[in-house]
Amino acid sequence: MTDYTVRRARTSDVPKIVALVEPLVARRILLGKERVDLYGSVQEFRIAESADGEVIGCGALHVMWEDLGEVRTLAVDDAWLGHGVGHALLDALEHDARELGLSRLFCLTFEVDFFGRHGFEDMGSETVDPSLYAELVRSHDEGVAEFLDLARVKQNTLGNTRMLKRL
Repeated sequence: MTDYTVRRARTSDVPKIVALVEPLVARRILLGKERVDLYGSVQEFRIAESADGEVIGCGALHVMWEDLGEVRTLAVDDAWLGHGVGHALLDALEHDARELGLSRLFCLTFEVDFFGRHGFEDMGSETVDPSLYAELVRSHDEGVAEFLDLARVKQNTLGNTRMLKRL
């Protein structure tokens, strides 16, 4: 079960992303996203696809600032856990981040060990420069609110860890 490829997502993958992510949303492991938002951000996604064409994993890279991106919606089908799919997806997203000129990646996760093995560190109470904060706080993006640790997202993210990796 190691025969898979990672590629850019297509709009036809969105229903498969939804099917992959919904069980994780139900278990409160991932935050839910509306289908319309997934279509709107499909260009941010990478897909892991088995040799028989089944979507077995997904992940997205969302640019937050000139040097900062967020790894979002990283999910792997339970049957493929432990086969390097998550690692391959994260590698592809990091490659994309470097191509875009990003130097930092953020994630909000329960999977602290996985991201820790890939160089992410707990942000703890790390704050950003006040001038950058003033710019970022204007965003309506929930990922930015999570990065800034704003109170308005706390009810959705209790128990998650804010992690950061420098590329």
